[in-house]
Amino acid sequence: MEGKAMRKGGAFLVEETPAQEVFTPEDFREEHKMLIKTTDDFVKNEVAPHLKELENKDFQMTRRLMRQAGALGLLGADMPEDYGGGGLGTIASMLVGEHLAAGGGALGVVVNCHTGIGSMPLVFFGNKAQKAKYLPGLASGEKIGAYALTEPGAGTDALSMRATAVLSPDAKYYKLNGTKQFITNGGFADIISTYAKVGGDKITAFVLERDFPGVSTGPEEKKMGLHGSSTVSVILEDAQVPVENMMFEIGKGHTVLLNVLNLGRFKLGAACIGVAKLAIADSVKYSKERIQFGKPICHFGLIKHKIAEMAIRAYMGESMVYRTGGLIESVLETVDRTADDVGRQSAKAIGEWAIECSINKIFCSEMLDYVADEAVQIYGGYGFIQEYPVEQIYRDNRVFRIFEGTNEINRLLIVQFLMRKALKNDIPLLAAIEKLKSEVPGMKPAHAGKGSGPLAYEQALIERAKKACLLVAGAAVGKYGEAVAEEEEILARISDIAAEAFAMESGLLRAAKAIEASGEEASRLKIDMVRVYVNEAMPRVHEYVVGALAAVYSGKELTEQLAALSGMTHVSPINTIALRRGIADKVIAAEKYIC
Repeated sequence: MEGKAMRKGGAFLVEETPAQEVFTPEDFREEHKMLIKTTDDFVKNEVAPHLKELENKDFQMTRRLMRQAGALGLLGADMPEDYGGGGLGTIASMLVGEHLAAGGGALGVVVNCHTGIGSMPLVFFGNKAQKAKYLPGLASGEKIGAYALTEPGAGTDALSMRATAVLSPDAKYYKLNGTKQFITNGGFADIISTYAKVGGDKITAFVLERDFPGVSTGPEEKKMGLHGSSTVSVILEDAQVPVENMMFEIGKGHTVLLNVLNLGRFKLGAACIGVAKLAIADSVKYSKERIQFGKPICHFGLIKHKIAEMAIRAYMGESMVYRTGGLIESVLETVDRTADDVGRQSAKAIGEWAIECSINKIFCSEMLDYVADEAVQIYGGYGFIQEYPVEQIYRDNRVFRIFEGTNEINRLLIVQFLMRKALKNDIPLLAAIEKLKSEVPGMKPAHAGKGSGPLAYEQALIERAKKACLLVAGAAVGKYGEAVAEEEEILARISDIAAEAFAMESGLLRAAKAIEASGEEASRLKIDMVRVYVNEAMPRVHEYVVGALAAVYSGKELTEQLAALSGMTHVSPINTIALRRGIADKVIAAEKYIC
């Protein structure tokens, strides 16, 4: 644990990570497995029979199920025991989110909002009195939480919010005015974390109670998907919020909101994994039942290709999500929850992994988009019919690329955080970029890297992907300097390369750890998934680099750069068709995602 906590966010680009250091789903402890069973049983026995009522906005049913979930310990898994929680840590909370998302319909979104951005502001930034007052009710499900940040004119640009907070003459309460929009759980939430500007510019966090004077909500939004969740505007008209409900520090609301969003991002990744597994299971079962041309469609090569690719991408997402969860759980264990400066400690700990949180959010939401789309394709015309499960999965998942900051803003944030860490010398990024300048011209195609084993070549390719990321970052900063912040298309390519590197490495490290524990043959499915993914991710990395370099260089200089690049990103092709067929056969036999 101590070794993990000492690592730095973003350092995966310039450091080698030992496989034994990475947390994987194979490391789930007994309490994790018990929590999975409890969650799955709850979904099967209590939620599934009422999915239709939930989809039709029966919010009384939602509240009843939330209380049941609270009684089972599903809502307070990572809340402190002193305040009614389970104290089980970040991984436990992720597991609840993943398994409720897989089959829980819109209730999964209600719970993920409640336990994540709805409760975490208080868990990490509330004072002792606020925690004592609100957390027990949130943990039990007697109270439901929400998070009100977005405004009609301030979405991705949250810091441009217009909501104001003015201290009353008797200094007993703040008067809040403004409108918060698209608030998940807003129609029935009892406790709402929100933000407003004090003194015109000091963004400050507050805890609202639904019954405070001046707090009201608008009508339910008519949404494309997630019909069973509540999405409304929260309207503040001279809302009277007691001074003791100001959270953390005046003018430090941005610290609260940004770090809570970081947590929300990677926990959203876990939810995406749960839904992707559900889509895979539904698709495989259907493909075995659907007969065309005299045989089940799962016997056809192009359907096998889809099933295998869905499983491979889910494996990569699952590997990175729990790797990140392990890192965050480890660093949060260093926070003294009883200290007066617990908020500052929490902000530093969570902020350390902001890069990885954004990568998880982007990769997993886009992975789920792919999986859901292919699920509909496997179902064919039936996939377009509401009677069949993948139609709802397809509709419901689209918003995940917008939740917790759009994927576009998260791509920009990845590079911003990397540059900030480089300038502070938090990670030796600048030194690595400088060293790379002399390496690139003579770089030959990769060959099996350090050590041996079935993934030695893939490991060497991943190291090349990291160097490609540094190459583009160095070239962009070298040309544009501080103005590189305006070159969003190039920054997006840098982020995409970083995300591919993190995904490839996470999948490989998980497989390597499995090989050490169980042997090569028992780990064959993981090995094959990594080989296929790396073989096809590297050409994507190559294209990202080419596009960026063509924007930075021209003429002879570009020709020289591209010539050097051909050695850096060259891939010796493998028979991915055969490997995918083997992967698909195992998934089809299991009738669910396996790895």
